[in-house]
Amino acid sequence: MAPSLASAKLTLSYPIYASDFDPQNSDFLLVGGGGGEGRTGVGNKITLIDTSRKQTISAAVDVDLSRDEDSVTSLAVASSTPSSLIAFAGINSSEEDQNAGRNEHFRSFRLEYPPRKGPDGTDGSDESAQGYKGQTAPLGRASLFKPSAASKKETYQRITRLSRPCKINGGQLGAIATGLAPEGEIVLFDAKTNGPMGPWVEARISIGKGEAADVDIIGLNDIEDVPPGSFTVAYCSDYVVHAFKLTLKQKTPPEPQYAYSELHPDASSQSKARPKFRSLRFLTRNLLIVLQNRPTRQGADLLLLELSPHLQGRILRRQRLHSGINSATALSVTHLPSSGTSLPSQHVIAVAGQDTSISIFTLEHPSKPPFKSLKLRLHSLLKSVHPSQITSLSFSSLNPPPEPQQSTPPQYIKLASTSIANTVIVHTLTLRSYPLPSSKSPSQRYVLTPPGRSESAQLALSIIMAFVAIALGMLSLQTYSEIKGLAPDYLGAKSWVSQHVQDYIAPPFVLGKNTSTAGIPTIIPSDSSSSAATAISSFTDQTSSSSHNLKDRATSTLSGIKDAVTDSPEDAREAVASALDAASAAASELSVASAAYSATASSTISSATPSVFSAASSTVSSASSIISATGSHRTSYPATTIIAATKRPTLSSPFHT
Repeated sequence: MAPSLASAKLTLSYPIYASDFDPQNSDFLLVGGGGGEGRTGVGNKITLIDTSRKQTISAAVDVDLSRDEDSVTSLAVASSTPSSLIAFAGINSSEEDQNAGRNEHFRSFRLEYPPRKGPDGTDGSDESAQGYKGQTAPLGRASLFKPSAASKKETYQRITRLSRPCKINGGQLGAIATGLAPEGEIVLFDAKTNGPMGPWVEARISIGKGEAADVDIIGLNDIEDVPPGSFTVAYCSDYVVHAFKLTLKQKTPPEPQYAYSELHPDASSQSKARPKFRSLRFLTRNLLIVLQNRPTRQGADLLLLELSPHLQGRILRRQRLHSGINSATALSVTHLPSSGTSLPSQHVIAVAGQDTSISIFTLEHPSKPPFKSLKLRLHSLLKSVHPSQITSLSFSSLNPPPEPQQSTPPQYIKLASTSIANTVIVHTLTLRSYPLPSSKSPSQRYVLTPPGRSESAQLALSIIMAFVAIALGMLSLQTYSEIKGLAPDYLGAKSWVSQHVQDYIAPPFVLGKNTSTAGIPTIIPSDSSSSAATAISSFTDQTSSSSHNLKDRATSTLSGIKDAVTDSPEDAREAVASALDAASAAASELSVASAAYSATASSTISSATPSVFSAASSTVSSASSIISATGSHRTSYPATTIIAATKRPTLSSPFHT
């Protein structure tokens, strides 16, 4: 059962296309969107949302944008201080400016945080927080993409991605990518050099006729012999993942390396369609997680892609998302770091589907290769989160205390999702210390899901448990069969299973008293098993003798019928009548025997009686046929035919075993 997550919802006045948390302050979420250039009546805005409470969220600052320009298509928080943040956004200029060759799509803003409230609910500053509109200021706008030569200008800034700020002289690298461009392009820039004319462009990557489905960046400042300001950049098109390394102020342009590609279908395959990459994120500098949609909307997969030092990729694991997802629309990850760079750590991964569901996974992994026994564990599946398509997912960052103690307050991460139905929902996920602070372990950290067994250990344990279950089942079946007498006595179950259990599985016969009848023995029941066996044996012998007498009488009668038929039909009639009397007498004797001994030997009588009755019934039936033949059509049936019709199989007593 999925754990319940605290959530809060806010409905704004415009459709939302992008979102991002302040990396230094998880209490504030930035979202943006709008109705586009002034035909819909829906404004274009950027909104700063206060998410400090689990159950309620509220808009803290609104940035009203021009209705003569396009809506916000992407955004990212670049940096922040305790009092404000700086954000980059993709906003196209008006159609008139675009047709004139000017599209200042790259924008930057500064937003001031509202004053915080004190513990008693009063304002923490002189300025009232209620009704606070916030101080916002545009910092600059620039055109970083190459001008489009197409007659219809549709290029827009589809992706805005930034590396995490490096605290020690590492710099920060940003990337933007085109959408609906005649030729796709990725522009890499120094995020620390933003000014009125835009940031310093570090490199341009031409993609040709395709487009970048997603881009991500990770810093390399923790590696020895790597100059400061070094990064690895990865991007994916529909069918190929590329990667390359870049250093700030690098003079030579980077050369993207072919990292991984989906193979073409076989010639014999009915469908020639291939899966398409939707998004990717770095987990470590050697490990990527890639979101992929299957052809013809048949589902989606998460791929774990390992990068070699030469940026060649190989798939470590492929996991399909739940069957309700036909295609995935968004991906977000966050890192739950450990206290040491060489210790294992955990990532939390969220995927949004076209069915407005969100799947949350955890991945426990080492910090560097080899990556063995990686397993994506489903933490929770949130269904029907929004009334319409989910447009973005964003995780907050974890900034844990240096060393968790028992007195340390609970830690949380937040997951924000937005939709074109104007809704923002923030889920709060509670973290736990691992190992517990009471264990005195020197490598304590926070996790969403405690690490479990490795996949190989789990598989081995499952196989052992399966064998144990099969062995117990076979042992139980053999024991049951031995007690019932259905199998040879290999286990000696009757010697070690209690008598009470044996009586329950195979109830014993209970011998009762019978009334004495002439010519039939009386069996007196005994409490001892030997007396019961003697009584049953006596009954069997005497019944067998009666059966032999009946057999002799039937044989003699049939011989008389054959002789009479050869002499005259009249004699045959008399012989048949005698046979009927004999059969009736036999039936009476057997009926009395059955009634007298049904309580003492019901199983023996039930197996013997049908055979004897069947023989008597057959004799009567044959005799009736003879009477009919000799009486109505005596001239039409020769004596040999009548004799053959009266022949019956030899009567054998069922008591002779």
